[in-house]
Parts: sequence; structure tokens; C-alpha cells
Amino acid sequence: MGNIPDSHPRKASLLSRQRIVDATKDGFLADSAMIAHGRGEAFDYLLGEKTSDSAKLAIKEVAARLIAAKKPVISVNGNTVVLAGKNIIRVAAVLNCPIEVNIYYRTEDRMEKLNSFLEKQKELLSQENSPEGWKGDWSSAVMSVKILGKVGDGRIEGLDGPRSVCSAEGIERADVILVPLEDGDRCEALVNLGKQVLVVDLNPLSRTAKMATVTIVDEISRAAELLLEYTIKNDQMPTKWNNNGILNEALEIIATNSRTI
Repeated sequence: MGNIPDSHPRKASLLSRQRIVDATKDGFLADSAMIAHGRGEAFDYLLGEKTSDSAKLAIKEVAARLIAAKKPVISVNGNTVVLAGKNIIRVAAVLNCPIEVNIYYRTEDRMEKLNSFLEKQKELLSQENSPEGWKGDWSSAVMSVKILGKVGDGRIEGLDGPRSVCSAEGIERADVILVPLEDGDRCEALVNLGKQVLVVDLNPLSRTAKMATVTIVDEISRAAELLLEYTIKNDQMPTKWNNNGILNEALEIIATNSRTI
């Protein structure tokens, strides 16, 4: 993709789209990844391509619940790695929690590529300055983030076939799971196991959004950047969360924006 001027109103969206295209060509993602990304883009148009106040509240709640968790884990699929991998690693470093690669179309080649990509990102991030407001040995914090998923030695009860495969050290033992770009059946199974499931989903009508403990209705790269900020601040405790209220607010935004066309 040629140079896009900073003045272009959709520069960030176009760059994200190209990252998905390139990653698919390189074998990191299944072909359906572009379909999923396009579906998300459609909802982001209707949301105004910005993080709403209600989404910010949800991100703060997610940060609080991850901080309060005993065994948190961040589960990522291919699209999340490509679009927000760096900030996901930064969040994991702040939380001192593992990242598990868990993908729908699981192949040995794709798992190897995604795990290797995250390990390389860790090395690069360990050499940068620590995020604003964070204190400690940043290099050590980043390099201590475990990347799980290559070994599928765990199972998610209530699911059959490949979707039940997970890491025994990650999702299987976690009490709180952040799962950006989730799929509904796994979200439901994890909730039924008594786990808190925190999701990022641009579609407030999806099964995932409705089943989750907390839903962030926002684009993953924007949400991950704010999640890092709120996690470092660590100034909020988990609340009695009304997830349906957040979903309804997102629907109201979509309805309002639709009427202005």
C-alpha cells in the first residue's frame, strides 16, 4: 500500500486492513480472517470509528478484573496478534500474566508462526523504554511473559473437537480470561465453567458479546492501547457490572449514526 497522508480520515483502518492482507499471504492467518476483519470494519463504521464513553468504561472494568484476578490469561487469535500484538504483550508484562495463542483453524504451521512472531515482538519490546507511568525493570517484565498455545495439553469442558484444545497452563487453569475477537461457543463454554470472560467485539449483537462477563464494543487496536493505560493506572476495583447496559448503549450509538446517513 502506498503512502497514506496523515490527513486521510481512515488511515488507521486502511493500514489495519493491509496488515491483515499481508499476514494472510504470509500464512499467519486463515483466508476467513479477512472476512472477519471486514465484518468488524462494518460495525466500526456504524460506531463512528472511535472509542465510545461506554467502551472506555468497559475497558476500565476489564483492567480492574484482570488486576484482581488470581490466574489471568490473555488468549489471542491470529487477527489480534497482527493488529494489536505489541500492546497485548505490554499489557501482559504489566499484569505478569501469560498469553495463549488459541485459533479456530489450528494448524501446526500457523501456531508456530504466530508463537514465533510474538516471541520476536517480545525481544523488540524489551529494548524499548517502559510505558509512561510504569515503574520497574521493563526488559525483565516483557521477557518473562510466557507465550503458550503450541502445546495443546489442556481441554475446555463443554466443547467438542479442535475448539476444545487449549493450554493447561493458560486457559484451562485461568479464572479470568481476556479473549479479543472471540467466538460464541467457546465464550459460552468458558462462562459455564465459572470463568470470567472479558471480550472485545465490535458487534454488540453477537453471541460472544451477549454471553461475556464484560464486553468491550470497540476495535481491538484502540481498545488494547487504552487497556494498557488503564492497567498501569490501576485506580479502579471491579464493580457490579451491567453488561447488557453497555451493549444497549452501543446499539443506541449505531442507531443514532444510522439515522444521520
